[in-house]
Amino acid sequence: MKKNKIDKIFLGIVIALVIFGLIFFTSASLGILAKNITKFHGVIFSQYVLGLGLGLIALLIGLKVPYKWWKKYSLIIFIATVLLTLLVFVPGLGQSHGGAKRWVYILGYTFQPVEFLKIGFIMYFASWLSWAKEKAKNPLFSILPLILIIGLISVILLKQPDTKSIILITIVALVMLFVSGVPIKYLLGIFCLASIAFAVLVHFTPYLQERVNTFLDPNENSQSSSYQLQQSLIAIGSGGIIGRGLGQSIQKFNYLPEPQGDSIFAVIGEEAGFVGCVILICLYLAFALRGYRIAIRNAPESFAKLLVIGFITMIISQSFMNIASIAGIFPLTGVPLVFISQGGTALLLSLGIVGIILNISRFKGKIVLEK
Repeated sequence: MKKNKIDKIFLGIVIALVIFGLIFFTSASLGILAKNITKFHGVIFSQYVLGLGLGLIALLIGLKVPYKWWKKYSLIIFIATVLLTLLVFVPGLGQSHGGAKRWVYILGYTFQPVEFLKIGFIMYFASWLSWAKEKAKNPLFSILPLILIIGLISVILLKQPDTKSIILITIVALVMLFVSGVPIKYLLGIFCLASIAFAVLVHFTPYLQERVNTFLDPNENSQSSSYQLQQSLIAIGSGGIIGRGLGQSIQKFNYLPEPQGDSIFAVIGEEAGFVGCVILICLYLAFALRGYRIAIRNAPESFAKLLVIGFITMIISQSFMNIASIAGIFPLTGVPLVFISQGGTALLLSLGIVGIILNISRFKGKIVLEK
């Protein structure tokens, strides 16, 4: 079957996000250079070579591999990502940082396997819902499987602990269920149950209580739990309308925790100001709108549609969770800013996702019979 060309507008938006990210990532990383030149070289190598370099290869693979391949092997991929995530508990492989055990160390490199798990979940859930079709409106074929899957994932992630990924996966799942035609009353029921479960979890988890308290009263414990938020707000506020200028951030030196990571939006706010922040937010909105357009108008079958919806929702939800938390309008989550923050693995996988979406974008106007 002859295919159309890829969606160049979507690709252009991604290129703009990646370039924007590399510019400000490099600038934010100067805070590391001032302290440890060896660590700086390692961070740059990870982002540019492992993230961007291998990411471009992943993009090409996603573009070339037929999207139905992901459907055929979705269960195997999901199981493999679950097993990969369990490696964080294996002595000698699992690595801890800041009281959390979320990293795996293999062949001299560290990565977060949960990034693979999120992709594996979306692929399998999209495959399940596309198989169920009209049955997805029945809770036994949509709600119950979701509860079982998220229950399994939650057991693993809460041990790390990694609450933010559970929240993110739940958001993505609800959107996919909505697109599948599941009645709103069932979605509201899941949302209420998830909210109650989260409230109970916060009640019994000190570090989550601390984050909620920091959100409710940012001025409390300004030298401990509220420190990151305080410094982020100072950075954003000092940037004004047009910012201090590229490379001119003060907060990235000895003030902002992880300026090239979770706090990078604060560096952007300080150096590019309100204008720069608005440009970035508009790029993300354009990414979301164009991505959803591909899902609705290009996807040749329900699996492809749900796959794109899931991927776009994951990336945009994660990005706005980061922005909102750094701006103080959402509790601190620790999620990275997609395409921008430090994380070679995250950038690699994000570009791989883009390749799959671009692959599906070529089916504009084509109809493929589902099997």
